[in-house]
Amino acid sequence: MTVPDEQVLQQLLATVEGLRTDQQHLSAQVEQMIHHSTTEENKVATPSSPTSCVSPVSTTAKTVSKPAANSSASLYPQRVILTSYPHQHGIHPINLDWGNEDPKERGPVVASRHADSIKKRNAIGAYGGSYCVYRALAVAIGDLPSDHRPNFDMTEPAFKIGPHASWFDPTKIVSLDPWGHMAPQVYKDEYENGLDVRPTIAVTKAHMTMAEMENLVKQGQLKVDGKIVVNDRGDLAVSKAAVEPVWYLPGVADRFGIDEGLLRRALFEDTGGMYPELITRPDLKVFLPPIGGISVYVFGNPTYISDPEKKLTLRVHDECNGSDVFGSDICTCRPYLIYGIEECVKQAQEGGVGVIVYFRKEGRALGEVTKYLVYNARKRQAGGDTADHYFLRTECIAGVKDMRFQALMPDVLHWLGIQKIDRMMSMSNMKHDAIVGAGIPIIERVPIPEEMIPEDSRVEIDAKIASGYFTTGEVMNEQQLQEVKGRDWEDIEH
Repeated sequence: MTVPDEQVLQQLLATVEGLRTDQQHLSAQVEQMIHHSTTEENKVATPSSPTSCVSPVSTTAKTVSKPAANSSASLYPQRVILTSYPHQHGIHPINLDWGNEDPKERGPVVASRHADSIKKRNAIGAYGGSYCVYRALAVAIGDLPSDHRPNFDMTEPAFKIGPHASWFDPTKIVSLDPWGHMAPQVYKDEYENGLDVRPTIAVTKAHMTMAEMENLVKQGQLKVDGKIVVNDRGDLAVSKAAVEPVWYLPGVADRFGIDEGLLRRALFEDTGGMYPELITRPDLKVFLPPIGGISVYVFGNPTYISDPEKKLTLRVHDECNGSDVFGSDICTCRPYLIYGIEECVKQAQEGGVGVIVYFRKEGRALGEVTKYLVYNARKRQAGGDTADHYFLRTECIAGVKDMRFQALMPDVLHWLGIQKIDRMMSMSNMKHDAIVGAGIPIIERVPIPEEMIPEDSRVEIDAKIASGYFTTGEVMNEQQLQEVKGRDWEDIEH
């Protein structure tokens, strides 16, 4: 063990001991508060109205009492459990052998705190990604019974994904559970015996309607075939999946080239002490972070995705609410997304398949508030919004250009079984290098057509190209970048 490792270990041990002491003090204080609150509630308590629900493992109706609002004593034990420790009495986590080819031998990801599961948990965090907070709120106000167990009947995937060989290499997929969409079926026996195993991926089918697709049909650029483009309105038949993050911490740390202990410490310290078990439970190797997930849209036959004989067009897109949803023209996000969908549809109609992977990484994972602050600074800076200062304003506010960190991005491609990409609709070298570095070759890179670039987004696109983004066109020098200027606020009429 190196000296830095010993120092990190000593720091972790000191933190654990401090947490243990703080837990004892806080538990005593909370017990006093709960005792007082319970005494007052008993004076004025009225019977709660029962509600009927259906058991997930039978069709027998049962009565679940809705807890009184603000009654913590009716929802939780009096003693507050801030964290747990390895080898603690009664703690027996379900075995989890990440990368094992047999899902039963691999084991389910269990993050539930239900009575029958809390001592068997093998994962830190909570199901639901960023929405776990809303679930907690629903429990607190009495809208959701704290012991609710879903009925997963008829929720199985609408089309087949995997298993693929990439699922069994513990280094290829470290940021999602490859068995997440099959959990209710694979671990049905465990669920029916009381273990609260939840899916972290859902797979379904749908139609989608976009004005741009209708225009492309009217212009003759997309053909109605009744299968992919289903009508003259340009409605598209799609297969899709929603993926919540599940991090295998040793693999995530290795992917970024850092120590697992450092990763755990940063995730704990720099989120306000979000999950103490990141520190106190080094035996738990899986973490469900409360962050946004991934959406996957497939155009054409999903079985073609993993077939190297079929051509595949791919767009990996990071969320941009302002452009993708509301049409803001300060960036190229929606135009590139639309172009990606168009090319995916055409690839499918030619006998291949198209895939859009949509990550919830708003504003380069800096967040929308930070992005809007950057917009303000760009428009107000001396000389106006120019391409030569595009990244500077972001760094001044966020301290970093980009926090998307594409090292984990290829995992979803491995989950889909992608072996090669014929056409990649992206100019980002970070995405390209991450995918190729993960062992997936890219045959062709396709930039966004010039005519699709909004005028006010020239600042963004030219700055990115000058910084190394892929292009088949001109790369501007510093002097030329100074002359690329976005509109001023005064140019916008209100």
